[in-house]
This record gives sequence, C-alpha cells and structure tokens, in this order.
Amino acid sequence: MTAQSQPALTHTIREFVLLGRPLHLLGGFLFHTLGITIAILNGASLNWSMAIAGQLVVWSFQLMTHYSNEYFDFAADTANTTPTDWSGGSRVLVRGAIAPPVALYTALLMALLGVVGTIILMTQSTAPLQTGLLLVLALTLAWSYSSPPLLLNQRALGEVTGALLVPGITTLVGFQLQAGSLGLQPLLAIIPLCCFQFTMLLAVNFPDAASDASVGKITLVVLITERRAAALFVSVLLLAYLLLPFLVVLGLPWLVAALLLLTSPIAGWLGWCVWHGGWNERQYWNDLGFWSIGLLMSAGLMELLGFGLLVWPLLV
Repeated sequence: MTAQSQPALTHTIREFVLLGRPLHLLGGFLFHTLGITIAILNGASLNWSMAIAGQLVVWSFQLMTHYSNEYFDFAADTANTTPTDWSGGSRVLVRGAIAPPVALYTALLMALLGVVGTIILMTQSTAPLQTGLLLVLALTLAWSYSSPPLLLNQRALGEVTGALLVPGITTLVGFQLQAGSLGLQPLLAIIPLCCFQFTMLLAVNFPDAASDASVGKITLVVLITERRAAALFVSVLLLAYLLLPFLVVLGLPWLVAALLLLTSPIAGWLGWCVWHGGWNERQYWNDLGFWSIGLLMSAGLMELLGFGLLVWPLLV
C-alpha cells in the first residue's frame, strides 16, 4: 500500500461506517438492556452469554436495516434537496462515496449473521420456539421496513413498524432471552416508548415529505398530509403521558412512571413547536429531529434508571 492510498482507504472506511448510522446502535443497546433489567426484577437470573448474544443479534438486525434502508431509499435520498442531520439518509451513497450495491451486500451479510445468531440463541433458550418466533418477527419487520417485497416505509406503515420494532420488540427480546417467556411488565413499559418512537419518525419524515412524494415513497406524513401528521404528532405525545396512571394501575412501577414524567418538558417543547407550525419551517427541522430522538432516548434512560433502582436491592 502506498502512502498516497492510505488516506483514500481511511476515507472509504469512514464513509462505510457512516453509511451504517452507528449512532443509532445506542438505541438497540438501551432497549435490549432495559428488557434484561425488567427480567431480573421479575425473578430471572442474569445470563451473560444470552445477554451478549442477544445484543449482537439486535445490532445485526439494526445494521441490516440501516444498510438496506440506504440502498432502497437511494432514489428518495437523491431527490431530497433539504436533508437534515437526522433525515434524508446518511448521504454517503448520494455523494458517491460508496457504490450502492455495497450497502445491499452488507445488509444481506448482517441478515445472515442475525439468522445464525438467532439459531444459536434458540439452541440455548429455555423456550426456543418463543425465542425463534420473536426474533423472526424482528427480522421480518426490520427487513421489510425499507426492503421488498413489503416496502413498509413506502406504504405508510414505516412509522408504526419502527415504533413497534425499535423500543418494543427489542425490549421484549432482552426480557424473553433472560426470563424464558414474555410478561406483562415489559409490555407496559414499552407503550410510552413506542409512542415516542412513532413521533420521532414523524418528525424526521416532515423534512422529507416533498422529495418522498416526488418519487412515490408514501410515508404516513405524505399519505395524511403534513398538517394532519402534525396533529397526530401532538396527540400521540399527549397520549404517552395520559396513559401513565393506567399503566401504573396495570403493573408499571410508580417510580418508573414518575421518572418518565421528567421528560415532559422535552415533549412539551416538541408539541408546542409542531402545533405552531414548526413542521413547516426549515429552521426547526434539525431541532425537531434532535429533540424527538432525545425524548425517546431520555425516556428509555429514565425507565432503565427506574427499573435499575428497583433491581439494585436484589443484587446486593
């Protein structure tokens, strides 16, 4: 390798990593860990091998989704003249830094690794059928988000799919691999998180609406119009907090619900901004994307803190 080729190789590697949106892997770690923590609170003993293998499978499915999304969204991303830090794709393929087929081949490799990991987890699980069904569901939804044949994000189903998959199924996977079954408490815990993931996906689709529509990509924002999507955004934010008393009655620890309320100032600003037309003002797009992601991650961290505080006395 010549001295001149080293910077080019380093640049290519950097672009390849950026193509996979590695920052978003933090969400997969947070929600998988949340599921593990809830399982321990419900009497499970921490199984480190299942925890590590489960995390690797979660990340494989995430990376598969990121790379396949870049490939199958190439036309929409190319048409997008108003990308933000959080929408419009990574721009790696658009600027020609990596050939598009590389993204597809990488997605397929990640899918293969995830399938192998799923098989290994099934052989170690105390409930292999349930483990297999849950992970196959995760794989199917993750692939179908942007990829054929279902192309859910092009048929106004991407927001719902992402909401169920990222904080929802990921948390359930973490719980099930440790507990050997599903339970009520993780289902209660994911409801506010799914609401916040849904609003986050609406937020990052506002800037892309015009370019998405121009290439026939029908997100929910495009289907129902941006104005109605803005009203839906505010409604779902409110719903997440209004449901908390009912979730506590059903079995969500009050400490977890109380900590979730600490995120309400972020939600309040987001709701105010969107309600007053920020969805249609370019200067707000980056902030809406950033704080919508921030709300989701903050809520996940608050839940993890709450369940962690309840678990701590069991560990000492």
